[in-house]
Amino acid sequence: VGHCHPDVVKAAHEQNQLLNTNSRYLHDNLVDYAERLSNTLPEKLCIFYFLNSGSEANDLALRLARQYTKHQDVIVLDHAYHGHLTSLIDISPYKFRNLEGQKEWVHVAPVPDTYRGIYREDHEDSVTAYANEVKNIIEQAHKRGRKIAAFFAESLPSVGGQIIPPAGYFQKVAEHVHKAGGVFIADEIQVGFGRVGKHFWAFQLQGEDFIPDIVTMGKPIGNGHPIACVATTKEIAEAFAATGVEYFNTFGGNPVSCAIGLAVLDVIEKEHLQAHATEVGNFLMKLLKEQKIKHPLIGDVR
Repeated sequence: VGHCHPDVVKAAHEQNQLLNTNSRYLHDNLVDYAERLSNTLPEKLCIFYFLNSGSEANDLALRLARQYTKHQDVIVLDHAYHGHLTSLIDISPYKFRNLEGQKEWVHVAPVPDTYRGIYREDHEDSVTAYANEVKNIIEQAHKRGRKIAAFFAESLPSVGGQIIPPAGYFQKVAEHVHKAGGVFIADEIQVGFGRVGKHFWAFQLQGEDFIPDIVTMGKPIGNGHPIACVATTKEIAEAFAATGVEYFNTFGGNPVSCAIGLAVLDVIEKEHLQAHATEVGNFLMKLLKEQKIKHPLIGDVR
């Protein structure tokens, strides 16, 4: 919503003058914010955990998946980056290839890139071919006695090259992953909050019939203020709570952060920023595609 947006600055300032405490103390802002976020998501994603950063959100998503499935292994897309915590470096090929390498519980699937990937635009069914790569990984893992907890992917691989997966890919992958007893985690940290224009969440580009089991949010959620969120289903949250070990985060969900989160949602709505993203995006795409026709040097526009 732009640097130091006056509405966001005002919300932070006003709430700062009233009360800022941790989430063990009840405060309307927390509930109001969770409710506003839930209005943007499919109905089954109705439980919210608030945190301080995208890395914290992805780490919690990993814990939720493992507790719910009682499995350990994770499938990620090649070139992915999911955060800077130890647990997330382990599932970020973009990072671990330059560090300690791939752990045995991590499996890397090819990016569903129809421009430069292994199955391209001229392939008769690239969606199924890419999804089958995930299916093969699951089968190979099972042969080694390993079990899949989650398929963890950015809804639109950003560090991996702004790749928009072909529609239907997530549905097919989710089918294979669910069959293996795993869950589907959509990382919306860089790509959520209306940035894709047509939809509020990038996973919605896949179609209305696709709903992840866990969605993580960060970066634009607070317009630079440290706030993040994990949204999931009742079943997954209940399995997590069943351990008797509560999830607590000193600053996550504090009244000031939630006031800022609410202000960001207000600005997105009030200033029609999603429509703006669509309009500007379409304008740029059109002009860049015209350049692509003129210059063989330009291979793909995204």
